[in-house]
Amino acid sequence: MIEVKSVETTDEFALLLTFNNGERRYFDMRPYLHYPVFRRLANPGFFSLAYVDYGTVVWPGNIDIAPETLFDSSVPIDSMPV
Repeated sequence: MIEVKSVETTDEFALLLTFNNGERRYFDMRPYLHYPVFRRLANPGFFSLAYVDYGTVVWPGNIDIAPETLFDSSVPIDSMPV
């Protein structure tokens, strides 16, 4: 089962994730910010409150996103153009 071990946020509404398999990946949250459940994350200050709980990324107010989604829809950091 894939789990998130750590998360960092960026000013561009992205998550830098480390998974329990050792992979570091980049997940762009911008396409998700129009969904009602994620609208509060459009506030940069609130977005930066992301943390890991029980293997996934969460925010205050019971906002979370499945670790499988984070893994499947992210790209390895080492494959990103510089």
